[in-house]
Amino acid sequence: MPEPEHVGLPPGDSPESALPARRLSQLVEQAARCTSDCCGASSMVLDDGAERPAAVTHPDLAGLVAVQLRSGEGPIPTALERGEPVDAEDLLRDERWPDYRAVALDAGVRSSVTLPFRRSGLTVTLSLYSFRAGALGDVPHGPAHALGDLAATCIVRDRSYRAALTELDQLGTALRTRPVVDQACGIVMHVLGCDAEAAFAVLRRISQGTNRKLAEVASVVVEKRGRGLERELVSLSG
Repeated sequence: MPEPEHVGLPPGDSPESALPARRLSQLVEQAARCTSDCCGASSMVLDDGAERPAAVTHPDLAGLVAVQLRSGEGPIPTALERGEPVDAEDLLRDERWPDYRAVALDAGVRSSVTLPFRRSGLTVTLSLYSFRAGALGDVPHGPAHALGDLAATCIVRDRSYRAALTELDQLGTALRTRPVVDQACGIVMHVLGCDAEAAFAVLRRISQGTNRKLAEVASVVVEKRGRGLERELVSLSG
């Protein structure tokens, strides 16, 4: 079986989307292998973000995913709307979703089933395809369902872990920059004869007005000991 391909990822895809894509690649490969009469699989993650990481086991299946996203019709949109598996037992006779049906039959796909897995604000879909009619009826109760359920749980866990790491990194940055910000506030307080709250507000206005980080502004103030900045500080203190 060919290696799963990532689809739907913009050029220079971010680490935020790369990890879910790897999870999806593993999911489609394993689901296709453990399902009888399955000729391939596709999977994608949908949430409120713009990126929609996806993977397919064969390039022809990327067209089946794309036509559904473009038209808003097909097993994937229907499964997302209903929150339950959608089975297309025989696309030769199924009159639903004409665009999807045409692309599927052109690729030799006769039947498909799509499973949605909802977790913490995101949905993972897993679609399996077959060259035979009525060949995928047991998928919602088989090992592919367990694999999809596990993948969705892992993607949510991965996101929570990355969010925690980001928060820790931001906290570490704040702790490292706090001393220099405090020093700068002291200098501004001396120059303007104001309290700490007003001094911090001045530094923040300089940061916003110059599109520089607060720590960078504070470093300049500390380096110059406020000299040469008196006029600017006074103008921003009002």
